[in-house]
Amino acid sequence: MATTELTSTNCAETVSADGIVLVDFWAAWCGPCKAFAPTYEAASEANPDIVFGSVDTEAEQDLAAGFRITSIPTLMVFRDGIGVFSQAGALPPAQLDELIAGARALDMDDVRRQIAAQQATAQREAEQRAAAHEGVAVADRCACER
Repeated sequence: MATTELTSTNCAETVSADGIVLVDFWAAWCGPCKAFAPTYEAASEANPDIVFGSVDTEAEQDLAAGFRITSIPTLMVFRDGIGVFSQAGALPPAQLDELIAGARALDMDDVRRQIAAQQATAQREAEQRAAAHEGVAVADRCACER
């Protein structure tokens, strides 16, 4: 399967879809990007059940900025619409294969539980900061919620 060009028009729909989506952020002038391209293309051919997307950071500067891309190449992996990996730098074929195997092996129910726990913690911390800022003692507030 060939790589899919991702643009501001189709990127959100692509990365939020079920399954595994790899996204390579690159530019034509980038030597490491050019070196990584054959590895990425070969992996796309070997894994036809995975979407291999490609973002030209020169043509899609706003998209790259939205993903906070500061170095290229950068590879991101999404599974069932959840970002599970992001790393700058070209990967050798064996490491890319390991990354793909790892994405396949993820227990997404566990990933969702971990995300929910992190969000709950962040929410509690935000509420605690707001309560402290309002001059309300956090301990008193927690006691009232019981």
